[in-house]
Amino acid sequence: MSAKLDEKDVAILQLIQENSKLTAKQISKKINSPITTVFAKAKRMEELGIIKQYRAILSPEKLNLGTAAFILASVSYRAKTDDSPVSQRVVAEEIARFPEVQEVHIITGDWDLLVKLRAENVDAVGKFVVDKLRLIKGLEKTLTCMVFETVKETTSLPQFPKTLTCMVFETVKETTSLPQFPKGNEKKPIKP
Repeated sequence: MSAKLDEKDVAILQLIQENSKLTAKQISKKINSPITTVFAKAKRMEELGIIKQYRAILSPEKLNLGTAAFILASVSYRAKTDDSPVSQRVVAEEIARFPEVQEVHIITGDWDLLVKLRAENVDAVGKFVVDKLRLIKGLEKTLTCMVFETVKETTSLPQFPKTLTCMVFETVKETTSLPQFPKGNEKKPIKP
């Protein structure tokens, strides 16, 4: 599905990517358009699936989930037990069900999947890989890359032209939601 976007559409998208709490009135002032135009354009982009959701972006460090890892995974395509075929997409969807997992991508190259996850610490990442991930049928091998420091992490799309045609594609799992909070964290006050 594709949709033509004009300068006002693009301006609205850029503003709500920066701050989704802006009201239609605030956006209308910033782009010099009537509030009804902003409402109509936002509604149209929601219906087209261009605007998927409005969310809060949480601080993983303040919620005791400051450890991030990227895992490369290889799919065997044949089950070891009965030689039945294994679907790369099915494996990706099974991995996507784990609450620790924030993203799962089917990729090209020497590896088949790229998985992003957040956890309490390195031990929790290790337990996830050994006790959960490696038990998935069809998963052949993994390579875990621990994140030392994040220089840039954003949900904003790059700058786009003043007018464009957008194509909507399928994604296995992509979320800005953090995994469930570690046990014991619910009683600790969150420090600013």
